[in-house]
Amino acid sequence: MDVLLLPFRWIYRALIWFANSPRTLIASYLLMIVVAGVLYSHAEHKGAADSVWWAVVTASTVGYGDISPTTFAGRLLAAMLISTMVLLVIPLITAHFASRLIVDDDAFEHDEQEELKADVRRLRALVEEMAARQGVTVPEPEPRGPAEGVVPVWERSVAYRRRRRRR
Repeated sequence: MDVLLLPFRWIYRALIWFANSPRTLIASYLLMIVVAGVLYSHAEHKGAADSVWWAVVTASTVGYGDISPTTFAGRLLAAMLISTMVLLVIPLITAHFASRLIVDDDAFEHDEQEELKADVRRLRALVEEMAARQGVTVPEPEPRGPAEGVVPVWERSVAYRRRRRRR
C-alpha cells in the first residue's frame, strides 16, 4: 500500500515546496508562460510575441479572443494551461501571500514559551519551599490528559454519533 501512495507523497512534498517559496512560484508561473508560448507557436504557426501574449491572456483566464487556437494540439495546450494555472499555480501564489498577511502578533514564539515554562518551574519550587516551611503539603499537578466526563470535540459531532449507532 505504501508503494501506491509514494507518488502522491512526492507530489504533496513538491506542492509544499512550491507553496513555501515565492521565488519558485513566480519562476514556475513565468516558465509555464514561456513554455506554453513556445508550444503554441509550434502548434499554431504563430510568432513568438503573439504566442507569449496568448499564453498570458489564457493563463490569466481573461481570454480576449484576439488570438485563439484552431488546431487540436493548440486547444489541448490551452485546456492544460488554464487548468494548471487555475487549479494549481494561482491558488498557491494567492495562498502564499495571504498566509504572509495573516500574522498573529499575540502568538508566543518558542523562546517566550520556554521562558514561561522556566518561570512556572521556579514558581512551583518557591511554592513548595514556602509550603514546606509552613508544614503544608502541595498537591501534585493534575495529569494533562482529557478530563474525566469531558467528551472530546470529535465525539460531539453528529457524524460521529451516527457512526457509533450503526455499530
